[in-house]
Amino acid sequence: MPTPHPPPSSRPASALGKLLRGLLAVCLVPLLLFEEWGWVPLAALAARLARLPLWSRVENWLRGLPPWAALLAFLLPVLLLLPVKVLALFLFGRGHAASGVTVLIVAKLIGTAFVARIFQLVEGALMRIPLFARWYPRWKNWKDHVLERVRESRPWRAVRAMNRRLARQWRRWRKE
Repeated sequence: MPTPHPPPSSRPASALGKLLRGLLAVCLVPLLLFEEWGWVPLAALAARLARLPLWSRVENWLRGLPPWAALLAFLLPVLLLLPVKVLALFLFGRGHAASGVTVLIVAKLIGTAFVARIFQLVEGALMRIPLFARWYPRWKNWKDHVLERVRESRPWRAVRAMNRRLARQWRRWRKE
């Protein structure tokens, strides 16, 4: 028995949904790549702050937070960096593009370092929030799938091959 086709009224919505998901993925790829590249090393860099007694106490305090407080702590760096991003937009508006880009890059690096480290400290508490526990694995699977497709793409492979060739040439040049 042939499978029934969905009613015509649901086809445009389905096609529109696919288009919107595709556009969202394309817009998020640079952000996802940066987060993927920076998450672990920047979190490790932020973890070095635990050598300082005050920061060590803050990390211990974060580890002991209940779930909803952990969520607030996780989102706090994002909220604190919002005015910095507004400053970058102000600089762009005043014709200081290089300063605006610099502010955005520094804010992104600092924000990623602290968000990644805080996430490492409060992940267990966050997973006790039912909505977070339900959606985080889905987000992670979707993100991993998008990044896998990017890494399998011809442009990505070409850039990686070019980087390997340049690295080999650099090593040869340094030996001479």
